[in-house]
Amino acid sequence: MPRQGGRRAAQGARGQEAAAADTGAGRRKRKAPKARRKKVLLWTGGVMAFLLVAVSAGGYWLYQHFNGNLSSVDIGDRGNKDVVTANAPLNILIIGTDKRTGKGNEGYGDKGSTGHADTNILFHVSEDRTNATAMSIPRDLITNIPDCKTKQADGSEKTIPGTQNVRFNTSLGQDGRDPGCTMDTVKELTGLSVDHFMMVDFNAVKTLSTAVGGVDICLAHAVNDDKSHLNLPAGPHNVQGEEALAFVRTRHAYANGSDLDRIKGQQQFIGSMVREMKSNDTLTSPKKLYKLADAATKALTVDSAIDSVPKLTTLAKELTKIETKNITFVTLPVIDNPAEPKPITVVVDPVKAPQLLSMMQEDTSLTEVAAQKKAAKSKQDALLKGTKAAAADVRVDVYNGGEVPGGAQQTVSWLQNDKGVLKSTNKANAPAKAAKTTLEYAPNQADQARALAEMMGLPATAMKPGTKDAVGLQAMVLTLGADFKGAGTPITGPTKIDIPKASADKEVCAK
Repeated sequence: MPRQGGRRAAQGARGQEAAAADTGAGRRKRKAPKARRKKVLLWTGGVMAFLLVAVSAGGYWLYQHFNGNLSSVDIGDRGNKDVVTANAPLNILIIGTDKRTGKGNEGYGDKGSTGHADTNILFHVSEDRTNATAMSIPRDLITNIPDCKTKQADGSEKTIPGTQNVRFNTSLGQDGRDPGCTMDTVKELTGLSVDHFMMVDFNAVKTLSTAVGGVDICLAHAVNDDKSHLNLPAGPHNVQGEEALAFVRTRHAYANGSDLDRIKGQQQFIGSMVREMKSNDTLTSPKKLYKLADAATKALTVDSAIDSVPKLTTLAKELTKIETKNITFVTLPVIDNPAEPKPITVVVDPVKAPQLLSMMQEDTSLTEVAAQKKAAKSKQDALLKGTKAAAADVRVDVYNGGEVPGGAQQTVSWLQNDKGVLKSTNKANAPAKAAKTTLEYAPNQADQARALAEMMGLPATAMKPGTKDAVGLQAMVLTLGADFKGAGTPITGPTKIDIPKASADKEVCAK
């Protein structure tokens, strides 16, 4: 439950989109791109947005004030309690809810709702911090929501039963589910563990867009949407307050009038907000910085591991290493729900979604980051460098922790019949499901591990060397994960994927 006491009590699930104060939304011609500055102390999230908040060097005295603004939710043993883990990727779930808070928002969202997971972005930061992938998850995606434990007001725990084949947005708010339930759903859907969550509501879009002085957008054609109340001619605009909220809410303004088109507009808005927050115009203005930091911390509900400005600052130091050009926006690939005569919802694309998720699981960049590509190649080269045992000398026990029925036996048959690995044994199902395939081996089995890795196309991340030598005829342990698609199919994920992508440093016009 949200923390009380010195912190502002969380008002339940916050936020649908990121943004700024309720002042009138002015329009003006788009300003020229501004230079950026690296001095940034806080990167937080907003409705589908990453809120870059900079605090000047002498602003530490404001920490107590900003700390008092933050709200948090106890998500139990989920997530990363250490804020960040060195030498590991970082996954942050950004949730925008449809909860009605703030002046003038009575007509938005569901009346009386505690807020659903209306806008969702899984922000994956690479292990080397050179790049990030911001993957939107459609609210109308049909998926399975697992059982989840929630903390009650009296400190007790309650398990909310899972449901099958329901909209993703019901992973929050429905039946008493909290952000921890949404984190569980994301993990089951993507195979990626979520380190932290950040949540905002409708009002955040208005307050943040105003605090930053407006967000630049571009429309390929005139829009007059009586649902969201967005009324703008074609061309560039600077929006804030009500007008910013109208832009991120509109879907009838787009060709297909779908939530998937709205996601593209929201991604454009986020990218523009990131550029505005990193501009000199923002970073050199104490007044604007104060307004922005105050609005952002008031808008945020986070997990307890990052529920203070110092903790968020620690997180920011990792995130601000990423250049804006290396932040890629994508949407989880989906197709129309074939179970509906007239599709309204969507389901995961059976071909492209596994490819994208495999890349994220393997920490493969969607942008051309030279340093990241070189490091990945060096890591793989180092893995395979050295002597390789003959196939007849490779000993391996195979467990199936993946989704392919009979995967262990299938793999053993392939190894023995096609590769000559006669000392391979089917150990049936693993004790638990595994997101990724792993190969555990002792130092004196490294030559065997290299040989098996080459045969199976194992990525460097799959290799789990031990510290003690194997004794006697001890075998290596191969555990097949969800990334295993069939014997003979390389485990290594794709290095490229043909899906729509957008960069945070480039402006495009919403169509």
